[in-house]
Amino acid sequence: MKEKTLKTKQVYVYEAPLRLWHWINAASIFVLSLSGYFIAHPPPSIGGEAFGHYNFAFIRYVHFVAALLFDVGLMIRIYWALAGNRFGRDFLLLPLFDRCWWTEVLKKIKWYLFLEKEPIKYVGADPLNRLATFCVFLLDWFMLITGLALFGEMDGMGTWAYYLFTIWVLPIFGSSQNLHTFHHLGMWLFVIFILLHVYVVIREDILGRVSVIETMINGWRTFRDDRP
Repeated sequence: MKEKTLKTKQVYVYEAPLRLWHWINAASIFVLSLSGYFIAHPPPSIGGEAFGHYNFAFIRYVHFVAALLFDVGLMIRIYWALAGNRFGRDFLLLPLFDRCWWTEVLKKIKWYLFLEKEPIKYVGADPLNRLATFCVFLLDWFMLITGLALFGEMDGMGTWAYYLFTIWVLPIFGSSQNLHTFHHLGMWLFVIFILLHVYVVIREDILGRVSVIETMINGWRTFRDDRP
């Protein structure tokens, strides 16, 4: 399970389709979060003729386009988890009943909290990364389903989104307001994850002496020294 060997200085980890998805997904989540915030907190109305300003309509349009990109990207990511190399599906194969695996998760958390002097190094994603990726994968689906349910509610009865999503998702949440609230809460979970993700990547790259940002650009994992 653990891949601690540091004799290999470079290992090809992430294939091109996965790397491309990662950056497109990051861009779409950024746009979705920003536009989603303004949808929940609309800008003030501007006087004058309606044709002179469509700020809110434009924000919603951008949100829908980014959501479509996000949804398609998620489908591609699922396909590549099956068609790509083993590093692309690590997050789907979690040994949840393995005590040693959870011990490594805890050690990685301590490393990020400055409670461990040296991290355990991995060729692919470490256990904490895999666990976080799986949780975000579930959040992705939650946002996709609730987002399409809201879209179907807006589009009205008789539309594909209404019959595929709104008709069963809305009763689960009890009301349209609750559905909007939980979808908006999901946005803030994304924001929290992004902040933590940036911290983890920078710390691993600098103090862990293992390439992370570079790996997601060229696919190669580089170990900068031979210290265990």
